Amino acid sequence: MDSRPTHVETQPELTWVSHAWRYAACATYSAVVWSAVAETEWQDYRHFFFIELVLGALAFVIVGFRRRAPVPIAIAIAGFSAFSGIASGPGTLAAVSVATRRDYREVLLVGSVNVVATQVWLTIAPIKDQEYLVTTLVNLAVNVGVMGWGLYIGSRREIIWTLRSRAERAELEQELRVGQARSNERARIAREMHDVLAHRITQVSMQAGALAFRDDLDRERLREGLGQIQAQANNALHELRDVLGVLREDDPGPATARPQPTYADIAGLVAEARSLGLGIDYADHVDPTYPVPAATGRTVYRIVQEGITNVRKHAPGSRLAITSSGDQRAGITVRLSNPLTARGTAAVGAGLGLIGLRERTGLRGGRLDQRTEDDSFVLEAWLPWSA
Repeated sequence: MDSRPTHVETQPELTWVSHAWRYAACATYSAVVWSAVAETEWQDYRHFFFIELVLGALAFVIVGFRRRAPVPIAIAIAGFSAFSGIASGPGTLAAVSVATRRDYREVLLVGSVNVVATQVWLTIAPIKDQEYLVTTLVNLAVNVGVMGWGLYIGSRREIIWTLRSRAERAELEQELRVGQARSNERARIAREMHDVLAHRITQVSMQAGALAFRDDLDRERLREGLGQIQAQANNALHELRDVLGVLREDDPGPATARPQPTYADIAGLVAEARSLGLGIDYADHVDPTYPVPAATGRTVYRIVQEGITNVRKHAPGSRLAITSSGDQRAGITVRLSNPLTARGTAAVGAGLGLIGLRERTGLRGGRLDQRTEDDSFVLEAWLPWSA
């Protein structure tokens, strides 16, 4: 809920044009009021004529400072207007200025003082054929109208301020949402790049390292090993191209990226790792009655892929046990464990993969846990069936 703004916040900035038309309106109003008595005062009450001029001039001077002290200045000018019809114009402007603040105690005070001051001037001014009942009613009506006009202006200013504030806040919130979306997109791309590249590059690194220490291979087996390295490098390039394709805003053509991995592709991932020399025990106990949803299956695939990559990087030669289980009601649990060994030097990891997996799992409404259990490193995740 929007809080009520202060009068300082809602007041428009006064330019020389704003000052000019306000003073012109005051001068016109004062001229109309004073014209009713000016000739009579000059002929019969000349001292009163000059009093009106002096007090009116003072009123025109101090009304320019009404924003600094609205109520005191409005009351002071009202006092002048009790003896000067010329001061009625500045007095009206000062009263309207007070009313725009929408403080009803101030409005009542200034309005009452203006009614009394105007009635005093009507009583002592040499107005011909004056009917006091009529002039009193006119006095009340004019002052009520003046204060009501000021209240309307103040209300309108508050509405404009509120609308402008809401627009500015909406624009700021939109900028924050865009920034958050960009941050989320960067994080998503980072996860995807890590998922698709770390696995392939680790395979290339391990195979190249193995070939470097094998001097007993014949030409055919060496050619086969190099061919596998080339295939893994090509796969890494293709998958990198798929990820970077989402960044090309200037090419909205048909998608050429290969299909995203699913739960059914985990068996192929395991078979590929086995063909490259990694020992894996894989047990799939997921209920086969219904296919695993694409989003859930893709997340499980990435978890298994990261587990295989971590074993190659940090525990080369260890045997990896992978177990998955679950159904539509219980969700899917995937567990990867391998014996703890001294950290290998074949590759260096920064732990970004597990961070990305935790983010990915959290986005799907699941949880990821890593722990040491009976001299084994365990990575376990749970995901709801419809993530």
